[in-house]
Amino acid sequence: MFNRAFVFAFVLSTATALPAAAQYSARRSGDVVQLEDAKNKTVVSIIPSAGNVTSAMIVNGQNVLRWPYASMEDFKARGGLNGIPFLAPWANRLDEQAFYANGKKYAFDMQLGNVSGAIPIHGFLSRTDQWQVMEVKQDGNSAWVTSKLDVYKQPMWMKQFPFAHSIEMTHRLQDGVLQVQTKITNMSAEPMPVAVGFHPYYQLTDSPRAEWTVTVPARTRWLLSPVKVPTGETESAEKFFPNGQGQLKDYNLDDVFGDLTRDAYGRAHVFVKGKQQQLEIMLGPTFKALVMYSPNPADTGRGSQLIVNPNAPPPPARAAAPPAARGTGPGPNPLATPNFICFEPMAGITDAMNLSQKGIYKEQQSIAPNQTWEASFWVKPSGF
Repeated sequence: MFNRAFVFAFVLSTATALPAAAQYSARRSGDVVQLEDAKNKTVVSIIPSAGNVTSAMIVNGQNVLRWPYASMEDFKARGGLNGIPFLAPWANRLDEQAFYANGKKYAFDMQLGNVSGAIPIHGFLSRTDQWQVMEVKQDGNSAWVTSKLDVYKQPMWMKQFPFAHSIEMTHRLQDGVLQVQTKITNMSAEPMPVAVGFHPYYQLTDSPRAEWTVTVPARTRWLLSPVKVPTGETESAEKFFPNGQGQLKDYNLDDVFGDLTRDAYGRAHVFVKGKQQQLEIMLGPTFKALVMYSPNPADTGRGSQLIVNPNAPPPPARAAAPPAARGTGPGPNPLATPNFICFEPMAGITDAMNLSQKGIYKEQQSIAPNQTWEASFWVKPSGF
């Protein structure tokens, strides 16, 4: 009797002494860092060696990010923007092959090959393999990875954007919410303009795009030229999104918004909602603008995404290709769905540096020498 009681007490005390399974974990495997929140069934994947892009945010088995690649090799071979890419040293378009800062014009060296086009777009850092992972950790409150990019060490980058700086980025998963925090330290002797941004591709999986509703916290919509650069004219966002809402079936979006409405913490809250699923995107106070990109598959609806330019001459007739033999060819990619929307957190509107020089844009941010600029946005899924 004594032995049985002793064994029972020993087993009970041992069981109660075992630690509970940790809610958070952070791990690195090859190119990918994963952050996991077991309680909220959420796993976030980041690829530091490919522009520090976030490739997945899996919630209850559903990826809330568009990622149309079958493998890492497929991604590296095909490229393109998907997931949550970082755009720097400028995001979106410039109206010429140059930018302005501190009253000076800095023309790009188009022979280097890292800037292209008459309307340069999205900088040149979105695919770099130069990010260095500094920390992969978890504690009782969250899991996180911090990486650093020393822009000042790269001569080809400094040639195009001659402001010595470093960028530190932390992806943190806490209570099922992803925070992306960016810190930029200006190491140069002059103020450095800030024109960075992100281009997240979000998706819902319980309904098609035509059934999604968006809520947009903006007072101002910037009108765009045919090359999608702000003209300087604006209109009330209420005119475009009555009561701050709209059904995506009625829109064909590549549009720029400013004068964001914010809560007591300075955050602007953007929503996309399907049948049950919802994504709430929160922009911190130093993200001054929001770009929304979501082409309508029917090429109809309100907005600045003009897939076909009505003023362009018709293309020359082309001979029809012979039909492919049945069962041959790669076929459609089921991951490349048109059901997505981009809520793009931006330090300033499209072409902010150049429009600031012209006196059109009044909220251009800069970093004083030896100072640091900081910004965050959050992704909060629900209903998955």
